[in-house]
Amino acid sequence: MSFKPYEHKVQYYETDTMKIVHHSNYVRWMEEARVDLLEQMGLGYDVMEKSGVLSPVLSVHCEYKSMTRFPERVQITIKLLSYTGVRFSFAYEIRDKQTNTLRAEGITTHCFTDVNGNPLSIRRKYPDWDKIFRENCEKQ
Repeated sequence: MSFKPYEHKVQYYETDTMKIVHHSNYVRWMEEARVDLLEQMGLGYDVMEKSGVLSPVLSVHCEYKSMTRFPERVQITIKLLSYTGVRFSFAYEIRDKQTNTLRAEGITTHCFTDVNGNPLSIRRKYPDWDKIFRENCEKQ
């Protein structure tokens, strides 16, 4: 399955007094892209949560390469970097849509839990979901 990149238009409120995007917003954009990718996979957070599955963030890493300003548009390419059945991680590239200039790169790591916060093996409990994650991890 080929995924389309996520696009975000920089909002004025996301900038600081220098009209440069505040660093914290890149993490939000990664979440927006992640939600979009999971929906493209057919496993959006709404689907997971209705089934009693949560997916907390375990770690976030973001490396800033160049400044983003209002009102630019960025395109976020995301790929499933690793998947074990319990944990998974995504890699992100955030680029200026018009110039293709790299703005930031990031990685997030997540796990699956039940509603009580107990670790959950998707491989065991949801084999169809496991297949989707495995296939999409192998392709990238």
